[in-house]
Amino acid sequence: MAWIRMIDESQAEGRLRELYAKMLGPEGKVDHILKVHGLNPASLRGHFDFYKVLMRGRSPLSRAQREMIAVVVSATNQCHY
Repeated sequence: MAWIRMIDESQAEGRLRELYAKMLGPEGKVDHILKVHGLNPASLRGHFDFYKVLMRGRSPLSRAQREMIAVVVSATNQCHY
């Protein structure tokens, strides 16, 4: 659980609402790792863009390898992935 106040999708307004709409996961929710940026939409946008580059950008690692690393890190941190 985050110690940072998070804004729920249902409470988001303006630019934050627009960003959340682009970041919805398969369950129709925004991941908590993104919601912790809800008070600062510019940092949310930056975090999301950074994630896209890491996971989908050019790299010597395959997409599968990057996903495996993310799963191990999440499991180590006891975080849902």
